[in-house]
Amino acid sequence: MTNVQPFRIADAKRAIRHVFIRNLELLANIGVYGHEKGKLQPVRINVDLAVEDLVDVGDKLDMVVDYASIEQKIRTLIAEGHINLAETLAERIAQASFDDPRVKTACVRVEKLHALPGAESAGVEIERERS
Repeated sequence: MTNVQPFRIADAKRAIRHVFIRNLELLANIGVYGHEKGKLQPVRINVDLAVEDLVDVGDKLDMVVDYASIEQKIRTLIAEGHINLAETLAERIAQASFDDPRVKTACVRVEKLHALPGAESAGVEIERERS
């Protein structure tokens, strides 16, 4: 697996911290084709968040954007039931990331691991900014 983030997000001058989840593999009920419906298939999810950076977080979890919380939101979204498109799942993950007001931008990649014969994966990557 390769690093999916080719550019830096963390930026001291702009007070931006990079919070990320790499290669989270889950089973999801996802797809528009008949052979995909009613069947779980593996997906790989990557999330990159640009968040407000505080130099002194006091070693306290509530002072940072918790990647475990983002992971739980992803699991909850997948557990809600069938999703037709990888794009829809990516949008929902991005929107759920904005539940934390410190998140400025969200870049989300959703890959279906068995979508195309001979390909490691196929999917979508989106980037969204807080409105």
